[in-house]
Amino acid sequence: MVAVIITLLTCFGLILLVLFKPSLTVMHKNFATYWMISLIGAILMIVFRQVDFKTIWEGFTSQTAVNPVKILILFLSMTLLSICLDELGFFSYLANKLLQKLGNSQTKLFFGIYAMVSVLTIVTSNDIVILTFTPFICYFSKKARINPIPYLIAEFIGANTWSMFLIIGNPTNIYLATFYGIDFLSYIKTMFLPTIASGLLSCGILYVLFRRSFQVPIYQETNEMIIENKPGLIVGIVHLVVCIALLSISSYINLEMWIIALSLAVSLFVCSLIINLLTKKKNAYLLSTLKRGPYELIPFVFSMFVIVLALNEQGISEKIASFLTGNPVWQYGITSYLSCNLINNIPMSVLFSSVLSYQNSIKAVYATIIGSNLGALLTPIGALAGIMWLNLLKKQHIPIHFYTFIFYCGIISVPALMVALGILFVL
Repeated sequence: MVAVIITLLTCFGLILLVLFKPSLTVMHKNFATYWMISLIGAILMIVFRQVDFKTIWEGFTSQTAVNPVKILILFLSMTLLSICLDELGFFSYLANKLLQKLGNSQTKLFFGIYAMVSVLTIVTSNDIVILTFTPFICYFSKKARINPIPYLIAEFIGANTWSMFLIIGNPTNIYLATFYGIDFLSYIKTMFLPTIASGLLSCGILYVLFRRSFQVPIYQETNEMIIENKPGLIVGIVHLVVCIALLSISSYINLEMWIIALSLAVSLFVCSLIINLLTKKKNAYLLSTLKRGPYELIPFVFSMFVIVLALNEQGISEKIASFLTGNPVWQYGITSYLSCNLINNIPMSVLFSSVLSYQNSIKAVYATIIGSNLGALLTPIGALAGIMWLNLLKKQHIPIHFYTFIFYCGIISVPALMVALGILFVL
């Protein structure tokens, strides 16, 4: 009972911080607060002896794919590869080229942005795309004198829907898939149809909702962008492509995904330093890349992992699993989708990873992955991506209220979830 109380208080505190105090400013620097409450919860679990240090040590040093250290290394390495390309101007360059070819049609702009966001989310991650494109959309919309809301909503929905396509699209994909030993290609074989169907459906609903606002022409012409460090960009693209290619065959070459991602991330920085030295380019973008890493995920994931270990020790995960005795696709898909908006999608994935161990169904794992991605669209609490997105919009003076978020994203997420789970069910 003590473990349950601590978990509920941690979840409640997490929700309050996300809604009312998502960040703190100390010495003119902003710090996210969501990980602090999870750290307190983990400490309380230890203090009240709901989990011992031996269990924690075994969990953090296990040689299995579920080791949270390995999962974080994989996610952070992939994130740094993407951030480096962003620092070199790659994503902005692509977006600018796209806009130049679309003329003054908002309809073409809408489908163009949605397509680009979707493709880039597949090969990078939803968080990177949201951080990259949100300021760009805000800036362009102001200059073009058009309503930014349709494009911002489309960006957010596209990023959190197409992130299901590959394991690397979302930290929750990485955690749940590696927990159950799902390799890169097996994941794609199962998830590509549910992702494509829900992604296209979401795009269609978005267009119907906003089509009237697209009648206003675009007045602003884009400016030509130049990549200043082309050798560095080529190195970055090659490393990302090689990394994704090796990840796709990792199970066949008997090499763990975290080792591949870490090796390519280290190689990128070493090669970039050498090329910059030879070409006399500055290394500022490499330093900026390191500074932008989402390092607050480290204490957050570790803390939530400790809380889940405590729940396992006290038999809580087994009791939760005993209630989910119906069809695994629908029960785990819908339950995980709703649970994201109580405790956020990463803690939900950590908790459900243990709950799923009592369910002998690989489809239940995929259903939970679907719920962890689309659950980010129901409310802003559903995922860290939503928290980051709303904070970015506040800085751009384009606030989206809680009820506005639910009206657009929440409504669209329901049919998208049903379609994705329905296809998974019949596969």
